[in-house]
Amino acid sequence: MTTFNLTEIQEQLNKASEKTPESGVSFNGKSLKLNSEADAEEVVKAIEQCQKLDYLDLEGNTLGPDAAKAVAKALEAKGSSLKRALWKDMFTGRMKTEIPLALEYLGTGLCAAQTRLVELDLSDNAFGPVGVKGLATLLSSSACFTLRELKLNNNGLGITGGKMLAKALLNCHENSSKENVETAPLALRVFIAGRNRLENDGAAALAEVFTKLTTLEEISMPQNGIYHKGIAALAQALSVNPRLKILNLNDNTVGPEGARALAKSLPNLPDLEKLNLGDCLLKTRGASVLAEALANEGAHRNLMELNLSFNEIGAASIDAIVAAVADKQELTSLVLDGNVFGSKGRENLEGALIASQKLSVLGSLEENESESEGDSESGEETESEDSDDENKTSEVEKEDDQEISKIEKDKQNVTVQDFLKNPTAENLLRLQGDKIQLFLEHAKSQSVNGHESQKETYAEVLIRSIMKVSSLCASGYMDARIEAERVTDGLYMELFAYATKTDQVSQLNNVFLINLGLIKSEDKTAGRIDWNLEGCFKALEKISTKDYFLTETRNALKVFIELPIKTGKVRVDPFQNVKASLKKVLDQI
Repeated sequence: MTTFNLTEIQEQLNKASEKTPESGVSFNGKSLKLNSEADAEEVVKAIEQCQKLDYLDLEGNTLGPDAAKAVAKALEAKGSSLKRALWKDMFTGRMKTEIPLALEYLGTGLCAAQTRLVELDLSDNAFGPVGVKGLATLLSSSACFTLRELKLNNNGLGITGGKMLAKALLNCHENSSKENVETAPLALRVFIAGRNRLENDGAAALAEVFTKLTTLEEISMPQNGIYHKGIAALAQALSVNPRLKILNLNDNTVGPEGARALAKSLPNLPDLEKLNLGDCLLKTRGASVLAEALANEGAHRNLMELNLSFNEIGAASIDAIVAAVADKQELTSLVLDGNVFGSKGRENLEGALIASQKLSVLGSLEENESESEGDSESGEETESEDSDDENKTSEVEKEDDQEISKIEKDKQNVTVQDFLKNPTAENLLRLQGDKIQLFLEHAKSQSVNGHESQKETYAEVLIRSIMKVSSLCASGYMDARIEAERVTDGLYMELFAYATKTDQVSQLNNVFLINLGLIKSEDKTAGRIDWNLEGCFKALEKISTKDYFLTETRNALKVFIELPIKTGKVRVDPFQNVKASLKKVLDQI
C-alpha cells in the first residue's frame, strides 16, 4: 500500500504558491485608535475591497473589542485566504479585560471564514497571562491547525502565561490530529517568545510542546530568566527536533550544567545554522563542553553563526572553541567579546584562528570590563582548569554549579515585601511569578479593603508600590529597566480602572501627587519618599500617553509638575530636567 506524507506534500504546495506575489491589507504604523465599530470602518472597507487577502498587517495601531468585532465580521466574509496575521503592537493602552475579548472576536471571525493561518505575530503586545486567555481560544481553533510561525516576543507572559500558552498549543496539536486536514497534526516551524520572563516552569511547559511537535526549525527565547533546570528540559525537547536551524537562548542563566545538557542534544541537530548563547554565564567549563560537541568530526557543517559573548570564558577554552569552528566552511560570524581570555589568551586565540583560516569570522574581541584589569590572572586561572588533573576539573565544575544554585536559590527567596523594602533592579528581576498580579495581591492584603486593621486604602498601597517599581525606569541596567516599564504599565492600568470603578479619582489624584513629591501630605505620619523620583517621572512620559491614563490626572499633573520640589532649606529642584521633559510630553497630548 502506497503511503503519502501529507505534511511534505502541503509544504511543496505552499512553496509553489509563494511564487505568486502576496496581496493584502496593511495599516502598519498608522497609529489609529480604533475603539468603536465606526472607528474600524476604514480597515473594514480595505478588507472588503481586497481581491485576495493573503495578509492583514495592523502593527502600530490600537484595537478595542468593538472595533475588533467589526474587523472580525469583515474577516468572516473575506478571510478564507488569509495566511499571515501580522498583529504586533496592536493593543497599546488597552485595559487588560479588553484584549482577550478582542482576540476572541478576531479568532471567531477567522474560524467562521475557515481560515488556515501560516503566520501569527502578536509580539510587543503586553497582554500578560490575561491576554493569553483570548489567544488560547484562537490557538486551539482550526484557524491555527496549519500554523508554521508563531511570534510572541515581549508579551509579558510570565510563568502563568507560558503554561497557558503551552496548554493551548498542545490542544491545537491534539485537535489538528483528530481533524482530517491535509497538514494534520500541527507542524510549527518557528517559535519566538523572547523577553517574557517564562523562567524554569514556563520553559518546561513549552518543552513538552516542542517534544510533541518535532518540526521546529527556529526557537528564539532570549531574556526569559531560565536557569539550568529549564534549559535541561528544553535541551531534551530539542533532541527530537532534528530540523532545527536557529537556536537563540541569549541572556538566560544556562551555566555549566545547562551547557552540558545542551551539548548532549547538539548531535541530534545536524542542520544547525545559528547558535546564540551570549550572556548565559557558561563559564570556561560550559563553553568547553559545548565547543567539544560542535567539534565532532563532520558535525554541524552548516553552522554560520556562533555567539558565546559575555560568558566569563577563560583562556582554557580557546583550543576547544578553535577546534569547533575549524571545519565549518559556512561560518561567517564568531562572537566572543566580553569574556576573560586575558591579553595572552587573546593573542593565542587570534593565532589559532589564523592557522585555521578563520580569523576573518571573529568579531570584536573586547574583554569583560569588570575583569579586564586581571589579564594575567585570568589566563593563569583558566589554564589550570584545562589541566589533566580530573579532580581539579571536577572541583571547578562543582564550584560553577554551586554558584548557579546559589543565584537560583537567592532568586526564589525574593518576595514582594523584600522588593518594597529594597527596591533594586536585582530584586525586581529575582521576583518570580506574575509580578503584576503579585503586587496587586499585596496591595489588597495590606489595605483596609483586605483587612479592617490596616490604615491605608488599596489605592494608597498600590501607588506606593508603583512608585518603587517605576523608580527603576531610570536604571542603567537595561533588562531591569524594560521589566520595570512593563510592570509599571500594568499596575497603572489596574490603578486607574479601580479608581474609575469605585469613583475615587479625586482621592487617587491627591495620593498620586503626594507620592511624586509635588504636594505635601496633610497626614504628618505619612512615610517619607525613599524612592528615585527621576525614574517615576521618566515612566510617566510613556504612561501619560496611554488611553487608560485619566484626563483628570493628566490635568492635575500638568498644573503641579511646574512647581519646584523643595529639598532641605533651599528651594532647589534636582528633578528639573526630567520634569521639563515630562511637561513637554503632557503639552503635546
